[in-house]
Amino acid sequence: MIKGVLFDMDGVLADSEEFIRIAAILMFKELGLNAKHEDFFEFIGAGEDRFLGGVAEKYNFPFDIPSGKARTYEIYAEIIVGKLKPLPGVHSFIKRCKIRGLKTALATSADKTKMDSTLNEIGIPKDTFDTVVNALDVTRQKPFPDIYLKAASLIKEKPENCLVVEDAVNGVEAAKRAGAKCLGLTTTFTREELLNADWFAENLSKAGSEVFNW
Repeated sequence: MIKGVLFDMDGVLADSEEFIRIAAILMFKELGLNAKHEDFFEFIGAGEDRFLGGVAEKYNFPFDIPSGKARTYEIYAEIIVGKLKPLPGVHSFIKRCKIRGLKTALATSADKTKMDSTLNEIGIPKDTFDTVVNALDVTRQKPFPDIYLKAASLIKEKPENCLVVEDAVNGVEAAKRAGAKCLGLTTTFTREELLNADWFAENLSKAGSEVFNW
């Protein structure tokens, strides 16, 4: 029986994937590397260390992750102002969870800095959720299940009683490895790419009641 809902952030609550790619491309350009949008796709959902470090590895480019990540977050925070919006159905879906008495958690592979700037821009306070977990709270990032196992433990529910809402291949794998059910949103990847999710929807406004009735 479902007792909790664990939300990814990027691509689930906000259409932020393009903005963080643009920020990363601009950061790398400052360092002398001309990265392309497609370079980042396989690392989506795996945390910014891998998102940036993986691309640097592709080009065998010397890269200091902490400083590069900090600069990427600075650029990201600047370019999302007035542009980043919550994805369709976010507020109503969270309300549906609350009406059903379900516990909620935000479990994002983003670091706290990016999480805070994103939530602030889309107007969703952290206290909307019963608990919040970001990349700095776990050692291993998605596709490892650690972040969802931690989120479930913080809301005091078993992972098998939780629904994970994800948009990334790495995130769906993390959810299933944690033992949770998964709603795959096709905001970033196709339904075929999110193969292992239990249900699919274009965005949260299109999620059916079946995601709650199990």
